[in-house]
Amino acid sequence: MRKYNYEAKDSKTNKIVKASVQADSERSAAKLLIDQGFTPLIIKEDESDKSKLFSFLNRITTKDKIVFTRQFATLIAAGLPLATSLHTILEQTENKRFRDIIQDVIASVEGGRTLADSFGKHPEVFDKVFLALIAAGEASGTLDQSLTRLANQQEKDEETMSRIRGALTYPVIVLVVILGVMAFMLLTVVPQVAQLYKSLGKELPLLTKLMIALADLAIHWWWLMIIALGAAIFFIAQWLKTESGIYTAALIKLNVPMFKNMFRKLYMQRFARTGQSLLSSGVAMLDMLSITGEALNNVIVQKSVEKAADKVKGGKALSEALAPEAYILPLLPQMIKIGEQSGKIDEMLGKVSIIYERELDEQIKAISTAIEPVLMVVLAVVAGSMVAAILFPIYNLVNTITTVH
Repeated sequence: MRKYNYEAKDSKTNKIVKASVQADSERSAAKLLIDQGFTPLIIKEDESDKSKLFSFLNRITTKDKIVFTRQFATLIAAGLPLATSLHTILEQTENKRFRDIIQDVIASVEGGRTLADSFGKHPEVFDKVFLALIAAGEASGTLDQSLTRLANQQEKDEETMSRIRGALTYPVIVLVVILGVMAFMLLTVVPQVAQLYKSLGKELPLLTKLMIALADLAIHWWWLMIIALGAAIFFIAQWLKTESGIYTAALIKLNVPMFKNMFRKLYMQRFARTGQSLLSSGVAMLDMLSITGEALNNVIVQKSVEKAADKVKGGKALSEALAPEAYILPLLPQMIKIGEQSGKIDEMLGKVSIIYERELDEQIKAISTAIEPVLMVVLAVVAGSMVAAILFPIYNLVNTITTVH
């Protein structure tokens, strides 16, 4: 049995009632409420009592969504009915949480709701781009084409993000190695050198004193350092969920040296790819701009798109509306202008996405090439400082012994 929160109208008093009910499914909950004399308005499963660990272990990955969309597109294109297609996919889905969602979608579709509305009950899994394309496909009778576009877009987006993650993996590995070397030297070698000098009553060099202080801090106050690090990560994570945190993170992505061009091209590629998919499916221009702006995942660029949408609403051409915006790269409005003249904006957006996709590949390769020597220098400086902190006192000790003899 699951817990469902509901909002319903009492048929006797005509008042709106908000409460919860236990049932096997949303459909069962609705039937139970109707039997009790209520008209259900909103019914939603209560997520609050679910274990966060369970949710994490059963999270729905991007790969799960891509496989689902591709399978759904293939089955619909083959002429299978909606419910039959969903039942077939359900049998092949292993993720328990995703299975529950698909079951709920099937129940909703069989209950008479549209496919877009059924998917829309789960916004944490199916975003606005997905819902808009499904709604457009249902309305035009080209659901198979809309699903194919969705699957292609999801695969392209994941491919791009995978390349970006790959470019950032190397620096992370090098930084972990640097921290590992520092920890090893501080916890093992430096204390031995300190003990040797202490027994001889000799003065340590300043660099070695600093290393010893760090070693003492790591050895005796490690628990405090872990608590401080955990607290810092927690508060930063919470701050990044606030309006100022989201804005700051977006601003950093757009202006951080070495990476800013990569992020700007990524957003242009995402705008063009999403815009092409939506327009090709028959979504209206203003709706396309609204949905695409949210899909960019950067509030600053999203505001630029929203400003452009307001201008389009006022009668301006899309190319003219986008051109003055600071974070919209020039190629995008130029290509859109050609599309406006030929009446094929969606095709031009497709070509723009391909251009930016290639440029993004080159940018990622350039970053990987540029970041390697920088990290090598950092590693050399850190390792050199550690070695100097150990060898200086030993060198001084040898000189002292030589002088005495």
